[in-house]
Amino acid sequence: MKKLLAFIMVFALMFAVAACETETSGGVDSTTAANGGEGTPSGEDGNTDENSTDEQLTGPIAVVTREDGSGTRGAFVELFDVRIENAEGKKVDDIRADANVQNSTGQVLSAVSGNKQAISYVSLGSLDDTVKALTINGVQATFDNIKNDEYEVYRPFNIVTDADGVSDATQECINFIMSDEGQEVISDGFISEGSEGPYEMDTDASGVVKVEGSSSISPIMTKLKEAFEAVNGNVTIEIQTNDSGTGVSATIAGTADIGMVSRDVKEEELDEGIENTVICLDGIAVIVNKDNPLNDATIEQIRAIFQDGGDIEKWEDLS
Repeated sequence: MKKLLAFIMVFALMFAVAACETETSGGVDSTTAANGGEGTPSGEDGNTDENSTDEQLTGPIAVVTREDGSGTRGAFVELFDVRIENAEGKKVDDIRADANVQNSTGQVLSAVSGNKQAISYVSLGSLDDTVKALTINGVQATFDNIKNDEYEVYRPFNIVTDADGVSDATQECINFIMSDEGQEVISDGFISEGSEGPYEMDTDASGVVKVEGSSSISPIMTKLKEAFEAVNGNVTIEIQTNDSGTGVSATIAGTADIGMVSRDVKEEELDEGIENTVICLDGIAVIVNKDNPLNDATIEQIRAIFQDGGDIEKWEDLS
């Protein structure tokens, strides 16, 4: 009887050891899974489990862009070189034809915050916590990084006026924008390029100044209007918000005294009888939904996402 019991115990022990070895070699150790090892659970496409902390988003990328004429779009296209050479040998906008077009910064923010698959771009000064800004080439989109020449994606904010001269009221408005007081307002959210000294009011200047153009510049222009009218009751500023192209054309046509242009002013536009003044610098932030686990991308990857016929159409293509 004792021999039989001993035999049974040995058999049971051997069975337990064999079962343990099978589980170790064929199953997934929890430590390995947490570290993203070869045993990490995955679906058919090879991506980690949806609830994993290092999840990779999958599926089509929903590209959101600004409308033609937008200064932010123009700057983005140039800075990321999302362009193609036309028959005349000129580089032109080549944003994906199937991109979701939005007509203002606010609409872009709303479109991206409401769609986990979306990606777009906005003025750095307009960035809010409803979306997430990607680091580009490993560099965070901040004004300090622009000043340090580490973040490459930035553009000028310009005002354009009639090259043949402006009214006294318009000149008074420009004088304030470029003064210590005006640049102090600008510095609360953008990068001042320097001032021209303290503001000195011309009491003889009066009237209405019509300002039109970029929706990216409009918020800071509104703050400048409030600060200016607080110290000068003789001049009133009226602001109409649309896009940079309209700001240029309205100034050329004489229906606007000042055009707001959130990109480099083109030579052919200057040839139409306008001149430009840089009032500050602003960055371009590439944004995704807050639930998107992606944190960084290269300039080349962003170009491949946004360019018509680009080879990155799904989030898993970024791996």
